[in-house]
Amino acid sequence: MSDLLKKVEVIFTSDDVVVVNKPDGLVVHSDGRTEEPNLCDWVLEHYPEAEGVGEPIEKKNGGIIARPGIVHRLDRDTSGALIIARTDEAHAHLKSQFKNREVEKEYAVFVHGRIEALRFEVDKPLGRSTGDFRRWSVPPHIRGEARAAHTDFETILAGEKATYLKAFPKTGRTHQIRVHLKSLHHPVVADELYAPGFKPVLGFTRQALHARAITFKLPDGTVIAAEAPLPADFLAAKKQLK
Repeated sequence: MSDLLKKVEVIFTSDDVVVVNKPDGLVVHSDGRTEEPNLCDWVLEHYPEAEGVGEPIEKKNGGIIARPGIVHRLDRDTSGALIIARTDEAHAHLKSQFKNREVEKEYAVFVHGRIEALRFEVDKPLGRSTGDFRRWSVPPHIRGEARAAHTDFETILAGEKATYLKAFPKTGRTHQIRVHLKSLHHPVVADELYAPGFKPVLGFTRQALHARAITFKLPDGTVIAAEAPLPADFLAAKKQLK
């Protein structure tokens, strides 16, 4: 097992689901092009009953990318709480909650620059960037369909060069938090895609975004609030900011 897969931590488990603390640097599932460790490998080794649960991706060339138990994703360099379904019933139940925006998510994030506001929100739709196919953007710099996106923010610590925030995405668009913060000219620290002109600060060598907590319901209605402790680079950055 790779060193990255050894860093995966279980923070909650039941007969229906397992919630893990995903380390940064680990992709959730294969892209079908490159061979590298991914979270699905870990799932199959530790929870083999999840094989066949969920929805695989069908590629244009006819290939299939398996996604055992996967209901939602975190970017490669985003760490934190991620839910995996162990049964078809749990997968369908979780998928419905995500679709209906019933899952509550909290992220910890460090951004460039000082933000004075204690609480603020960004309600801007997202679409594919006109300048880079890898990026998403807010109007008018988009092509194709714009999809509604809303994020609430709370300032925890504000320094001269960086600010520590809590982010509460109300929708689940790709790169949503990262794009909304870039639109405010306060991109995520060490975000290579959305902050290319900024030098990383506070010792970060990966984008400073961590899925701190997630709240959802099990199929029997039990409410679960799972928390992923702040990783070492976040704890060190908080000390520097203070």
